[in-house]
Formats: sequence, C-alpha cells, structure tokens
Amino acid sequence: MFADVIVDIAHSQVDKIFEYKIGCDGVFVGSRVRVPFGKYFVEGIVIKVKESSEYPSEKIKEISSVLEETPALTNETLAMADYITSNCYVTKAAALRLFLPVEMRKGKVREQFTKIISLADGINVDETILLLRKSAVKQRDLLLFLSEEGEQTVTVLNEKFGNGAVKTLLSRGVLLERLEKRFRSPYKELNADRKQIELTEKQKIAIKSVENTDKTVSLIFGVTGSGKTEVYLELIDRAIRNGKSAIMLVPEIALTPQMLKQLRARFGEKAAILHSGLSAGERFDEWWRLRTGEAQIAIGARSAIFAPLSNVGIIIIDEEHDGSYVSESSPRYNTVEVATFRANLSGAKLVLGSATPSLESFLNAKRGDYNLIELPDRINKKPLPDVEIADMRKEIRRGNNSPFSSTLKYELEKCLSQGNQAMIFLNQRGYSKTVICTECGHVQKCTSCDVSLTYHKEENALLCHYCGAKYKMVDACTECGSRFIRYGGTGTERVVIELQKLFPNAKILRMDRDTTQNKEGHFNILNAFAERKADILVGTQMIAKGHDFPAVTLVGILDADMSLHFNDFRSAERTFQLLTQVAGRSGRDKQSGKVVLQTYSPDHHVLRQAISYDYEGFFNQEISIRKATAFPPFTDICRVLISAEDDEVALETTRSVFEELKKLYELNKDKFRFFGCMKAPIKRLQNKFRYQVLMRFDKGDKPLIDNIYQLSSKFNGRNVLVSLEINPTNLN
Repeated sequence: MFADVIVDIAHSQVDKIFEYKIGCDGVFVGSRVRVPFGKYFVEGIVIKVKESSEYPSEKIKEISSVLEETPALTNETLAMADYITSNCYVTKAAALRLFLPVEMRKGKVREQFTKIISLADGINVDETILLLRKSAVKQRDLLLFLSEEGEQTVTVLNEKFGNGAVKTLLSRGVLLERLEKRFRSPYKELNADRKQIELTEKQKIAIKSVENTDKTVSLIFGVTGSGKTEVYLELIDRAIRNGKSAIMLVPEIALTPQMLKQLRARFGEKAAILHSGLSAGERFDEWWRLRTGEAQIAIGARSAIFAPLSNVGIIIIDEEHDGSYVSESSPRYNTVEVATFRANLSGAKLVLGSATPSLESFLNAKRGDYNLIELPDRINKKPLPDVEIADMRKEIRRGNNSPFSSTLKYELEKCLSQGNQAMIFLNQRGYSKTVICTECGHVQKCTSCDVSLTYHKEENALLCHYCGAKYKMVDACTECGSRFIRYGGTGTERVVIELQKLFPNAKILRMDRDTTQNKEGHFNILNAFAERKADILVGTQMIAKGHDFPAVTLVGILDADMSLHFNDFRSAERTFQLLTQVAGRSGRDKQSGKVVLQTYSPDHHVLRQAISYDYEGFFNQEISIRKATAFPPFTDICRVLISAEDDEVALETTRSVFEELKKLYELNKDKFRFFGCMKAPIKRLQNKFRYQVLMRFDKGDKPLIDNIYQLSSKFNGRNVLVSLEINPTNLN
C-alpha cells in the first residue's frame, strides 16, 4: 500500500504530492504522519491511499509513524483545502494549516491525562484498615475517604493525605490507578440557565423560510434588537435534533463568550469554542472535541469556519458585513465565500445576518441569488433610539475644546442621574493620535513604518499601531529640538481621563486592544459592565456590535465622520454600518434610548441616512455610485503587492512585475477598467518597502486572475515577496 502525502512545508518548490510506502497501521486519508524528507523527518497529511505506485518500490521511502489514531482531516476539509489553494493562490501546505491548531502541528501540545485513584475490586475497607499499623493514620483516612466519596484524582489525594500514603496502598494492590483524558475547558464559569423565550410570528416565519428555501444562502436583514440571535439558536437546535452539526461565527473575539454562554444554556457541552485568544491546550482540546463528535457546535471568529466537524447542517455568520471576516494575511480568504463553498459541499444552509448588510450581500438578495428575510421591528416593539447630531464646528466656535459636545455632557449627566448606563464610542485607542511640533510641524513617526506614532499616557510611550513598536515619549521635537509639542486627535485613553474629570463619582471602563490583551480581557470587562459594576463603557469598534446591555440608554459617538475621509471606496459603507451598529446598543430594554452623534460634517448624506436608519436609501444611493464608477460589487479589484527590506530591490521587482502584467493588459484591454502601478499608500511597513500594481476588471474572471497570479508569482524571491489580493478590505 502507498500514500500520497503533502508535507508541511509551505514553499512553492515542494508544493507537490510525495509518495510513501505504508509500513504501519492506522494510515488513512486525512491522517497526520511523520515522514523522512531529505535529511530530516517532517510532518505531512495523507491525501490519498492507493494499492500501487508507478515508481519502483525500492526507491520509495516509508512513512515513519502516524501521529494520531483518528485522522485529523475529513474528506470535506480536504476538499475545502483544495478550494483555498485554488482561490487564495497559496501552497497546499499553507491551505491545510488553516484546519489544524498551530501548536498541534508543531508538537507543542498533547492530550492531557489525569491519574484517577480508586479502591481495587473486592476490597473490604474495614478489614483492610484492621491490617494496617496503628501509626498509618493517613492510609486509614485515605481508605475511609475513598469509600465515602468514590474515586478521586491523584492530585486531590496527595494534597489531603500525602504522596507516601497513596504510593504505599498502590504498591499493596489496595488501590488502583488509571489514566483518564481531561479536557481543558475555556470559560468554565460561563454557565447560565436557559430562558424560555416565545418566538414571535416573524421569527417563526424567518426560521421556516431558511428551512424551506431552495437557495443555499439566506440573508436575515433585521434591525438591531430584532431577535436575530433567537432565530440562530432555533436553527442550530433543529440541526442538532436532525443529527447534524452547526457552525456559528461572530466578528469579534469579544462576542464569543456571550454567545457561548447562550449556547451552553441551551446545548450544554455540545458547544465548543475556537479562537486565537484561547490557550494552546484549550484550543487543542476544543478542536478534538469537535473532531471526535463529542461537541457538535463550533462557535468562534472567522477561523471557526475551518472547524473539523462532520455532517454540517447549518452555518451562521452574524454581522456578516464586518471587515474582520476577510483575512488580511496569507491565505487571504473571504469567510462568506468559504462558508458558501462549505455549505454547498455538505448540503448545509448558510445564514448571513446583519442590520446593515454588505452591499454585495444585499445586492445578491435583491437579485434573487440569496433568500431575503426581513425583521424590521425590535423584538419588544420599542422604537429605535433617537439620534441627535452635535455639530462640533459650532462647539469649537463657542470655545468648547473638550472631546464632548455640550449636548453629550448634558445627556451623560441626565443618564447617570437616572441610574442608567452609557457607552462612548471612539475608534481610536491611546491618548492622542499624533504628537506634533508646533514650531516646525514635524510628526513623530515609526522608524519601521511610514505612519505616525500614537501617544499612550498610561505607559508614557509612543506606540506604532501597525508593527507594535514602542518608543520613549519625547520632551522635545526630534527634528528641530523645540519643546513646544502638542497632541493631535483624541484616543480612548484620553476620553476616560476627561470623563473622570467631568464625573468623578462615575465608574468608567475602557475596552480596546490595550485593555483586552489577555485571554479573559474581553470577558472580564463586558461581564463587569453587564453586572452594573461600571456606569460608562468607553471603547473602540469592539463595543459597536452584538452586545446587549439592558441598562444602556445613552450612546455617545465621537468623531463620527472620521472614517468617512479614508481614501477607500468602502469608506461610506463602513461609516454607515459602524454608526448604525453603535447606535443599536442603546435602548434595547424597557427604557427608550438616545444617541448623540458628534461630527464636523453634519450635512453629509451618510450621516443623515444613518440617523434615520434608512439602510435601503443608503444602499440605493451607494450602489448607484459603485455601478457608475465600476467598483465592486460590479468589478473585482486585484492588487499585486511587492515588498522588500531593500527599496531598490522592491522597486526593480515592481518594474519587472508591471512590465510582465502590462503585456497581459495589452491583450485584454476590453476586460480592464483600470491598470496602474504606484507606491503603496503606506510605503514602508514593518521595515519593508512596498509597491503595488492595481487592476480593476469585470467581476468573476477567474482565468484572468489565474493568469495574473502565474505571471507575478514567478518574481517571488528570497529577498522580495510578491503577493496577490482580490478585493482587499484594506488598500493601505
């Protein structure tokens, strides 16, 4: 017998199938194996088992060992890896890595076993105690304890009675020892009683629509608070009762604990969580619970779409519009596209949910490609919160230079005096966005990236939000030596300090990347706020979606128009989505909600449509602009990004790539809407100089994209990286 193996080396030169003899038991399709490769032994995945080989048997090396009894990958996940390889333009090894916990691949984590001690069969405790020496008090107490409490872990017994007593009784055959597998379970404290909720008629209609449609994909377009989550839970319930499994995706790691809590309340240990914030052991054990079928529901951020489940019946992507569902590092995949492929592969239903669907998804629904389901009302019939625009231009003219408008100050005071909670949203962490010299205008920048540094007051340091580099805070300009330095822009850290001055008795929490770096960071902050241990929650986009706090009656949005001015064709869409999502956190329970939106562009159509919750009006206007300008979803944007530590190497490679692609462009001018070469918007990032060839052409031309990849990838080298991105979410 022979096996076709993909070795775990993500390099184009070894991106091929290698044949090995099967000389050991337990080799199946999907098995992880250890094989000789050159002078070394490496890990690999078996993708085919066959009776014979075209090569002489004596020239074929033998598989050294099988790493697990159960094959790590299924036929379904192997087919998905083929899809990733073909559509994301990566090696097969790189695609297969998406389906395995990284520590498992590197052999840094193993199954955890615990020693369990019990009384041996036929042991009479009273008779055995009589045979003990009178001084063997701990042995006697240990036997009495086991007879009353039953088997225990060796750790518990050692702590109570000492290692010597346990060892002695084991050696005499009075006790038995066995190994029991133990799962490292994350968020053990997340247990809740199930609330019996009566579904509304619209929710019941939505569920039937998903089940009865002949379309694979359903889009649930429902306002914030319309009860989408209960629809998801019921669909998962029905899939589990039909003997199938389910995948539930949320956009932020911060949202996984509260969703896991709801899943555990309803499904107990059938739910397993997968995301990068878990410890290596927890992620390994949760992954294996899903692979062995002990858990049938995977909950997590985008990478959970690769969960090792069999017989998937339902896939749900909540807040489907969110940019985090598109991977910005290799392999660059779009989660919705991968989920659609997996749903078609397994015969599952895919449900996309959002109060502000992506233009692509809503267009697909309008065209009839997706099944459109609408939930236009909040579950409790409460109106959406009132939104008041605060014109910050007028505030400055009045002499108000604080981050808060007079309207927001008044509403905060009113909210807190009534015993309610408030959320303040600002999509900029740190104390200030820039540190500027007022004499020469110099802005402190990262030495590795072509971006300004952000001042973090708590650490008294300047941080680069792109590469993570940290610098000492300057007391004089590094360019001209002037000590006249000012802070430009406001971050969440500064907002908290200013709030504490205004409301010294209020308890304030901050939630951004700086305060949520450890595993429990998100959960601890959100849990404290939910338990009313704080009055105000200040945060970045982490707080903008999915959270449900009944006591929140006020949301303040600072610098609401900040994202409108980004040099990105999606800026209007992202701004509308973000503002609508943040506003939806207010007034979700019995009391009505209020939103104060601070802006320097109060008349901008996006803000006006956002405050009136006019998604369809926004969609119609924005989709017309996209169509007229030939931008996605009517075309595809293709970016070939060239990066190297040496600027000359990067520039020379860019010229070569451009000249090669220009030949393709000349032959296919009728297909292209744009073709150009330029510096990347951030020219230097993480010590690498970056250039790009940008192209825009008709939607879905896979042969053309394949050609672009083949022509550009051959310029990859040891000192330069050439990568291909299709419709990147971030063109910086």
